[in-house]
Amino acid sequence: MEVEKIVEYGAQHFLPNLSIDLVIIGYQEGVLKCLLLSVADTWVLPGGYIKMDESVDTSVHRILKERTALEKPHFKFLDVFGDAKRNFSEAFKTYFKEKGLPWKEDLWLAQRFVTLAYYSLVDMGQLHPKPGIFDEAVGWFDFDDLPEIGLDHASIISKARNRIKDDIKKEHLTYNLLPQEFTMPQLHRLHETILSEKLDRSRFQKKMLATEQFERLPKLKKESPGSNPFQYRVKRPF
Repeated sequence: MEVEKIVEYGAQHFLPNLSIDLVIIGYQEGVLKCLLLSVADTWVLPGGYIKMDESVDTSVHRILKERTALEKPHFKFLDVFGDAKRNFSEAFKTYFKEKGLPWKEDLWLAQRFVTLAYYSLVDMGQLHPKPGIFDEAVGWFDFDDLPEIGLDHASIISKARNRIKDDIKKEHLTYNLLPQEFTMPQLHRLHETILSEKLDRSRFQKKMLATEQFERLPKLKKESPGSNPFQYRVKRPF
């Protein structure tokens, strides 16, 4: 839908007072990154609304596919954000004024919204994100060097950052951040980056291989003189 049609008819197409916000996370050159959108000169998380005839998971999949172009994007439920004063009508009013759109206090977008937040781990090498119809720009930002974040999205990002630390201790999902084929040193460095702590490389590799979730490939990757680590890929399905 075009912006004008969403504004005018959105209440007929989307579930009222409910939204989806996505913390899309990438990894590049030893740094965790977060995908942000610029709307009315404010950086926010990608997101959207749930269609009347959609399940929540279908909606998340659709919005992620629109943002990442991935057919089967990874996503995991994060939390519900529903503060009693969670209303961003002033931010929408500013956006409407800048775009020359008519603003009405009774617009569906001016109401209080509860959001279902998810995080998604993606291989940045496979993504070429583009701005949506509401967005002025899209970009990747280091988690440790984020710009000023609008709405309440900084708290959602912080929640996601901490959740990943907990989740990777219980399940193996970090491979979603790497290319399909990777080395154990790459996986080791990724875990150190996420946890912000040093991990014994030998113990880490033994632990990973003991899960029997990784298939060693016959070819070697030449990373540096004297170092020829095996490449691995995740066995599918588990």
